[in-house]
Amino acid sequence: MKTEFGFELQVCQWAEQHWPPSGNDTPVVVARQLGTKHRRWDTVVLECNPDGLAARANFGSEALDSDLLHVVRNAPEEWAWYRDALPDPDYPWRYVREAVHRAADRGVVDRRQGSNGRIELRRKWHYPSWVTRIVAIENKPDLNASAARALAPQLERDVALGLADEVWVATRRTDGPVEPVLLEDVPVDAGILTVEEGNRGSGVAEVAWQPRSLAPVEPGTRIIERPDGGEFDDSACRFEVADADWKANKRLEIAERAYERGWRSYADSMRPDCRYFELAPKEAVARPACTAKDSHQTQRECSRSCPQFEPEPPTWRQHGWPIDGGPGKALKRLLARQRERERPE
Repeated sequence: MKTEFGFELQVCQWAEQHWPPSGNDTPVVVARQLGTKHRRWDTVVLECNPDGLAARANFGSEALDSDLLHVVRNAPEEWAWYRDALPDPDYPWRYVREAVHRAADRGVVDRRQGSNGRIELRRKWHYPSWVTRIVAIENKPDLNASAARALAPQLERDVALGLADEVWVATRRTDGPVEPVLLEDVPVDAGILTVEEGNRGSGVAEVAWQPRSLAPVEPGTRIIERPDGGEFDDSACRFEVADADWKANKRLEIAERAYERGWRSYADSMRPDCRYFELAPKEAVARPACTAKDSHQTQRECSRSCPQFEPEPPTWRQHGWPIDGGPGKALKRLLARQRERERPE
């Protein structure tokens, strides 16, 4: 695997089967390329409460956004006007009313028109506390000195904010007397995983450095701007405080998106309907391959602007075409089934 994308898929595959490294039997949900407006993590691992995770399934496989979470988490046990039942939002009530209708249309709350035409709602299920810990992993197969210097400020921001419970770096294993990553300028608060590429199993990833547990339930520091550190740089660091409530809400929004997307959703942003697109089975992890370029393509390479793109021949789309589609549609259905199968219940 010569690309960071392929390495990332292997880490996701390993984490789904073998996280946590300690070997505890903890149900997990793994996703990739998730985070906040200002920070996106390569791999996100949700360690879950088994009973809470099973109860989360009542709300469907799609993510609940912040507006829907406001509704389902505060819906009353008995019928009530939505403005009496729900906490006062920091935005207009008309958006809350729209969220109530969306929640009812998805079947996660009950809705009716009460006296005076008022919209009333009632809880169907209690929204559970299903996430116990959030782990962020940065995947850097070739972590040389230059890459470590570029990655360090991002990890320092992660540690200062404390949105995740732990922050890790995954890198390629060299099997040397001392792994080179241990000699690089990586913050000591971040854990380090060394990964043997091209294989599968619990021993593929090993812990080279244990992370420090962060404090997601406490206020954090959001670093906005920091000095370059040059000889003539006298500028001050700019930061702001992220309160505990903001962090709690943001963690839940990230968890909801991870629950829906998983890590196999990469085909949604690629072109599996191209005649040259394949899902090549590898020992470590099945990953996209392009027969035109004779390589494992990335999401950026496999796009509408690719000059090698050719649509699937019509003869490939028999038995249900055009509704069911050809091999590209079948591949998406396969990945969706795997995502559903691997989502713990």
